This record gives sequence, structure tokens and C-alpha cells, in this order.
Amino acid sequence: MAQFDLPLAQLQQYLPDREEAPDFDAFWTDTLAEAHALAQPTVRERSNPELTGLVVEDVTFSGFGGDPIKGWFIRPAGATEPLPCIVHYIGYNGGRGLAHQWTMHPSAGYAVFVMDTRGQGSANLPGATADPFGSGPQVAGKMSAGLGSPETYYYRRVFTDAALAVDVVRSFPEVDPARVVVAGGSQGGGIALAAAGLCEGLAAALVDVPFLSHFRRALQITDASPFAELKTYLISRRGHEEEVFRTLSYFDATNFAARATAPALFSVALCDAVCPPSTVYAAFNHYAGTQKDIAVYPYNGHEGGGPVQQQAQLTFLADLLA
Repeated sequence: MAQFDLPLAQLQQYLPDREEAPDFDAFWTDTLAEAHALAQPTVRERSNPELTGLVVEDVTFSGFGGDPIKGWFIRPAGATEPLPCIVHYIGYNGGRGLAHQWTMHPSAGYAVFVMDTRGQGSANLPGATADPFGSGPQVAGKMSAGLGSPETYYYRRVFTDAALAVDVVRSFPEVDPARVVVAGGSQGGGIALAAAGLCEGLAAALVDVPFLSHFRRALQITDASPFAELKTYLISRRGHEEEVFRTLSYFDATNFAARATAPALFSVALCDAVCPPSTVYAAFNHYAGTQKDIAVYPYNGHEGGGPVQQQAQLTFLADLLA
């Protein structure tokens, strides 16, 4: 696909007004407090002994509503000191997959915690976590699940899970709680921004081609999925558009970015119709942290920088966490 959004010079200056409900902070403070009150003990079980250079654990922790959420906790074998830990969130329709798919960060000397995304999973990244909540009428997919109110929307549960995952890894004696990083691409990038806005004291945020940002703009300029799910939902709700956008404002990654202060490395692809560049720059330009950078891939689509960006992240982490 050709470049279709604003020219790069305009993207770099793009700072749209944020749509944010006045009780945004109170909503999330209450949501996290409720989840903490229902938390159950975390369960850790050794797994994958064939990965002899690593220690792999199958983790179950309490997420939204006390629901059990799965994750992989993987670290280098033989580590004698608490390690930096990357909390990794997954792209749309992906689950945590298999442990051997997440060995890059442990091979660089870090621990990684891969949070399963409730109710999602694909052929290459199967999931292991149910989402035990129904919803009203919706479009196929997760984007409109429970969209009738902020209290019932699907991403209220996911973002709560994400913030609690950070709390969980900070409680592990193998992790240095001062060196916890949130990371993800696409949906995972949007979740990472939510976690960065909800969790204090993070060491860094790695945010690749983030989804779930600047909803209204996205629906105006792209027909690509998953944003297309919201457009289809709105087609059937003529006259109720502002109610929907009000609910979405509680989950817009741009609003979490405005509260996030950890050093951050973003990426954007200028031919990306899935997460249009202006929606990425809306989050990046509103990001509150002063130590931030964005890698630009002018001719790439939603694959973004791929392995090139992974190498850039490893360099970023090595400099930051040394």
C-alpha cells in the first residue's frame, strides 16, 4: 500500500485534542482497586525442561475480577541476581503461544513475562485464557464486545490484566522491580501504553505500531480490520455514535500515553493501514515522558520494522538497563 496519511513533517507535529471522560482517572483507580481486592495467589509451575539454557514457568495470576490469566515467565538459567524483566503483550487475535517462541529477550540476559490475552488465540499463537464474560450484541471479533458501557467493555478487562501482570512480576524474587519494561506491537503496543499509563516506576516502554489509539481519526481514514469492526458496529447504531466514542475514550491509548513517563521507544510504518501513522503519532506526541524516540519505516505496512526494530530495541535496552 502507498503512503496515505499526513506527510511525515505534519505527522511529527500532529497533536490532536484528546477525547477523555472527566472521570477517566477515577474509573481506572476504582477498576484496579476492585481487581486487587479479588486477587488470588499466583501459581508458578516449571515447564519445558528441554529448553536447557532457560528456566520456563507456566504462570497463572489474578486479573480483572480475580479471573485466572495465563502467562509464560522465562529467564536465563543460572542467573544469580534479580533480572530486568520485559512484560510482553500480544497482537490482536494472538495468545501466548508456546514458550520457545519467546526466547529472544532471555537470550539477551533478561527475563520475559508473556501475558496471555484473555479470549484470544490464533493458529500460530494459541491462547490458554478464557474470558468468562458475555456481552450484548456485537460485531464478530473483540473490538465491540461489551461496548455499551465502559464498565462492560472488553478492554477494561484486558488493560486491568496488563497492569496486574506488572505487579505480579515485581513480586517475583528473580526480578528487579525497578527494571520492569512493558512491550508489545499492534494491539500489544496499545496494551503496553495502557500499562505504562497505569503503572508507576517502569523502566521503559517498547511500543511498536500501536493499535487502540485515536479511535475517531482511525475510523475516518481506514477500512482495515480490526478498526473496521468498530465501523460496522456504528453502521448499525445510527445516532448513537457519540455514546460509543465516549466509551472508547476510557480506552484510547493516547490518553494513557499522556500519563506515561517511562523512557519509550516507539515505531511507526507510513504505509500501515491497520494502525494509521497519524494514530501512532497522536500517542507518541502526547506521550508524557521526555525521554522518547520513534523509529520511522517509510515503506512498510503493519509489519513495521520487524527484526530491524527488534535489534533497535535490544540496543535501547542495553543502553538503558546496563
